[in-house]
Amino acid sequence: MKRSEVREAVFFLTFEKMFGNSTADEILDTAYEADIFEINDDVENFFKAVDERSEQLDEIIAKFSETRQFSRIPKVSAAILRIAIYEMMFDDTVPDNVAISEAVILTKKFAYEPDVQFVNGLLGAFFRSRGQKNETSGD
Repeated sequence: MKRSEVREAVFFLTFEKMFGNSTADEILDTAYEADIFEINDDVENFFKAVDERSEQLDEIIAKFSETRQFSRIPKVSAAILRIAIYEMMFDDTVPDNVAISEAVILTKKFAYEPDVQFVNGLLGAFFRSRGQKNETSGD
């Protein structure tokens, strides 16, 4: 699977997880049973890593959301933001600008148009707060 396909699968799982008290393993079991999209070890590990840090990621989203309280952010956008911020903070193989670009692509695909600007703006503010490190893959 390409990284973008892994990211999209993790988005589906992360989004689903936001709607109840199911564990990550229960969400994965359901996804395997439904067999709607491909899941591999990369997807599982990435999803579990994002899920394990969801509270920390949500705090960052809330901190950088200037126009909306976290509870008012659509779940689609919140799931995408969790994934992008996770990549920016914890995945040294993904440059920050790639994480932001991929988040915008997912937002354009699955959210409403105003959310694209919101996601891009929030991630841009988070990026700037980090001193623009990891801007290119050579860093």
